[in-house]
Amino acid sequence: MLSAKPYLKAIELKPGEYDQNSYPFSIPAVKTFEYMSFHPDITFFIGENGSGKSTFLEAIAEVFGFGAQGGTGNFSMKDAGGQSGFDACIRVKRSYQRPSDKYFLRAESFYNVATFMDDLAEESEREGWMSKEQVLSRYGGKSLHHRSHGESFMSALQTGFGGKGLYILDEPEAALSPSRQLLAMQRINQLIAKDSQFIIATHSPIFLAYPGALIYQLDEYGIKEVTYEETEHYKVTSNFLANYKSKLASLFSTQPLLDWLESQNKE
Repeated sequence: MLSAKPYLKAIELKPGEYDQNSYPFSIPAVKTFEYMSFHPDITFFIGENGSGKSTFLEAIAEVFGFGAQGGTGNFSMKDAGGQSGFDACIRVKRSYQRPSDKYFLRAESFYNVATFMDDLAEESEREGWMSKEQVLSRYGGKSLHHRSHGESFMSALQTGFGGKGLYILDEPEAALSPSRQLLAMQRINQLIAKDSQFIIATHSPIFLAYPGALIYQLDEYGIKEVTYEETEHYKVTSNFLANYKSKLASLFSTQPLLDWLESQNKE
């Protein structure tokens, strides 16, 4: 039987001449990019800030009609500021079936999304189109501003994501405690079971542990596929927690921090 997933099968660079010294091609991961496939369930992007994770997510979101700041398939917040234009440089390979639900969540602009939704709810009720509760039904019928950042994200994940969807998340752990990350991963697993696909940029070793996930590491050398145990997130975190007293003593000694981090990656 032909499977609808993955909704996003792959992206590839369109043929053309690109200025390798100008943004975004000045980023090594973008400069060396040619082709990337995606897991039917979940694909992770990892790397330092500035490595190109958000550049790829934004480009995919733009191609699918989300808007670079975030939003659903029904609305998007257009803002040219900071956009790379990389979406015009890629070709997308899609499933024969479109996702029934879509959402692009960015931790850094989620406040703007909440404000947009509040304004939309006010206008809708004022004009007699819909009640505020109906407009905000995706978020439990209440303003996201009336909750903490973490509560707002969990509300979107638990009540706003309906399944059979393509969900793009940019550093969702920014709003979540470790226990909330585990709850979020449980909900992600439920949505995957409902024919959903996730593409996530993260620094969280908890999220990265999702079984069978495809992990792409973006760094100064370009893009490569890695296993969970090969990630810096796993190595440094597990090593530190297993030996935190000696690691702290070493960290606070005269040994420079970068030398210490390098030594952890070699262990």
